Amino acid sequence: MRPTTTSPSRRRARGALGLAAALLLGLSLAVAPPALGEGGATAARQRPPATIYSSGRPRDARITIPAVHIHRLRVIAYRGRTDDGPGTVIQNRGIAASPYGPQGGVGPGGLGNYQVTAHRTAHGGVFRRTPSLHRGARILVDAGRWRYVYHVVRTRWVSFRSARSLRRQRAAVPGHPGQRPHKGYITVSTCATLEDHAHGDYWTDRYGNPEHRIDKIGVLVRRRPNPYFSRR
Repeated sequence: MRPTTTSPSRRRARGALGLAAALLLGLSLAVAPPALGEGGATAARQRPPATIYSSGRPRDARITIPAVHIHRLRVIAYRGRTDDGPGTVIQNRGIAASPYGPQGGVGPGGLGNYQVTAHRTAHGGVFRRTPSLHRGARILVDAGRWRYVYHVVRTRWVSFRSARSLRRQRAAVPGHPGQRPHKGYITVSTCATLEDHAHGDYWTDRYGNPEHRIDKIGVLVRRRPNPYFSRR
C-alpha cells in the first residue's frame, strides 16, 4: 500500500486556514475585557450603583457597629444641627440623634452626609468606643425595609470653638463645604472629653459639650434587606 501524500496546493490551503484561525484567536484575546482582579473589585466597591441610595428623607433608624458592640441603637431624627439643644436632649436619653435640615444632614442611605451623634462619657456613654474604630469597620443602619452598610474611611477632629471646623463637619461631603455629594456618607460623632481633659482643656459650651469631638467618616457601599423589618 502506497503512503498517502498531500499535494502542495492542499498544504498551502491548510496553512492559510491555520493562519486565519490564529489571527482570529489573537483578535478575540485583544478585545476581551480584562478579568476583574483585586484592585478592580475594590474600585467597584467604591462606586456603588445609584440604586442603593435612599431618597434621603429624614427618619428614625437603628445603628449597629459590630466592632464596638453597638447593636441596633435607636437614632432619632430631628430638625437642627449637630449637638444643639434639641440634639443634646435626645442624647441625654441614652440614645443617638441625627439632625436634618439646612444645617443638618440627610436621612439614612441618602446621597450626602448622614450625621449621628451620641454621648461618650455621660448618660450611658453609648458611643464610648467609637473613637477606636479603624478604617474598614462596618456601620450598619436599619431604616424601614433596608439596611445600609457603610465602611469607615477616615477620622476627623472637630472644634466647637471654630465655625470653619463645624462647617466642615456638617458639609454634604464631610470636610468639604460647598461640594456636591456623589456618594452616601455617615458621620458618627462623639465627644473628646477624655482627650481634652488630658491636655488640661476643660472648656464646654452651654450644653456641656467639650471643645473637641471625634468623628468617624464612613462611605455607603451597599444596601441589603433589613433582617428586622416587619410589614405588620
